[in-house]
Amino acid sequence: MQRNGPGQNIKKISIEELKPGMFIHDLNCGWMDHSFIANRFAVKDEKTVNKIRTEGIRELYIDTSKGLDVTYAPTMEEVQQEITSELDKIAEEPRPFKTTSLEEELSQAYKLKEEANQITRDLLHDIRFGKQIDLERVEPMLENMIDSIFRNQDALLPLLRLKEHDNYTFQHSVSVSALLVTFARGLDFSPEQIKKMAMGGLLHDVGKARVPDEILNKPAKLTDAEFLKMKSHVVQSIIILQNTPNICQTALEVAGQHHERHDGTGYPNKLKGEAISLHGQMGAIVDVYDALTSERVYKKSMSPTAALGKLLEWSKFHFAPEMVRLFIKSVGIYPTGTLVKLVSGRLAVVIEQSSDNSLRPRVRTIYNSIGQHFIAPEDIDLAHPQCQDDIVGHEAYDRWGLNPKQWVGQSLVQPVKDPG
Repeated sequence: MQRNGPGQNIKKISIEELKPGMFIHDLNCGWMDHSFIANRFAVKDEKTVNKIRTEGIRELYIDTSKGLDVTYAPTMEEVQQEITSELDKIAEEPRPFKTTSLEEELSQAYKLKEEANQITRDLLHDIRFGKQIDLERVEPMLENMIDSIFRNQDALLPLLRLKEHDNYTFQHSVSVSALLVTFARGLDFSPEQIKKMAMGGLLHDVGKARVPDEILNKPAKLTDAEFLKMKSHVVQSIIILQNTPNICQTALEVAGQHHERHDGTGYPNKLKGEAISLHGQMGAIVDVYDALTSERVYKKSMSPTAALGKLLEWSKFHFAPEMVRLFIKSVGIYPTGTLVKLVSGRLAVVIEQSSDNSLRPRVRTIYNSIGQHFIAPEDIDLAHPQCQDDIVGHEAYDRWGLNPKQWVGQSLVQPVKDPG
C-alpha cells in the first residue's frame, strides 16, 4: 500500500517540544473536541502551550515554513510511511470466513439496518420521556445483526457507515454495536459474550437522550459549557443502565468507559491502562473509528483506511496498541465501501474483502482518474492470481465529487471481470 504525503515542512512533535514561535498545522485530535476555534494557528505564548497540554494532546503537527522548527522531528510523510508499513503487516493475517455471498446477504442487511435504526430511535425517544429501556424488543434485533455479520460482515457494515446528519446519534449507536460484534468475533468471544458486546454498543450513548437536541445537532463548535453538557452523557448513560432490569455488566462497561483513554486523559473518571476494562477499551476504539468515518454537520468523514491509520498513530498514548491492531485485522485494511485508486488509474469501490489478503479485495471500478470521467462499472477480484491491477492508495469520495451513497451497498449483479 502506497500513499502520497505532503511536503517536508509538516513535522510531528511531542507536546514537550512545543513552544512559542511555532505554527500548529494540526492538533492531531480529530476524535475529540477541543476548545480552540481553529485547528491551525500560531503559538504566541506559553499560556497557549499549557492550554494545549491540558486538552490531553500528546503529539501534534507543526508547519516549519510558518514557524520554528524541530530539526530531528519526523516529517508527516515519514510518519505516514511508518503507519502504512504497520498496516501492511496486519493485512498479511487471515480474516474470518464467510458463509454467504455478498449478493445474498445484502438484501437482508438493508432490512436489518432499517429495523435497527427504528428500534434505536424509539429507544432514545422513550428514554427522553422517562420510560425504561425495553430489552425484550432489542434482543431479537441484535441476534439478527450478529447472524448477518457472521454470514458476511461486508454487507451490513458499509451500509451502517452511511448516516444522515439529523439522525447521527441513534445511527452511530447501531454502527458501534455492529462493529463491536465484528471486533468481538475477531477475538473469539463466546456467542453469549458477543451478544453482550452488541448490547453495550447499542446502548453506549443512551445518556445523550438527556442532552438537548440543540447541543447534539449543533452545526458549529460547542462552547465550553455545551461541551461539558455533552460530556455528561456518559454519567447519564450509567445512571440509565443501572436502573434497567437485567442489564449486563458488559453493557455498563462499554457505556461508562468508551471515552476513557489508555494514558488517563479521557473521561469521566480518567481511568488509565488496565483500569479500563477490556470491553471499555474495545468500545473506545470502535466509537472513535465510527465517528471518524461518519459525515457530520460540522466535519467531513475520513476514509476508513485513513481512520484506521489514525487509530494506529494514536495508540501510542490513547489506546492499547495491540487492541487497535486486532480491530484493524477484524475490519480489514480497506473496509468494504472504501474508495481506492488502482495502478491503472481507475477509482474503485471495495465491495468485498478477501479472506486471505486484506490488501487485495474485490473491487468495483467506477471512474477514470486520469481522464476524469465515469466508466462502465466492472467487478475485479484483485486477489486472483492473474490479476494485473493493484491498489496504490485510498481516496476521499468528495475529492472526486463522488457521493458514497450512490456506490456503497448497491445490488451487486455484475460478474467478476476475467483478469486475464
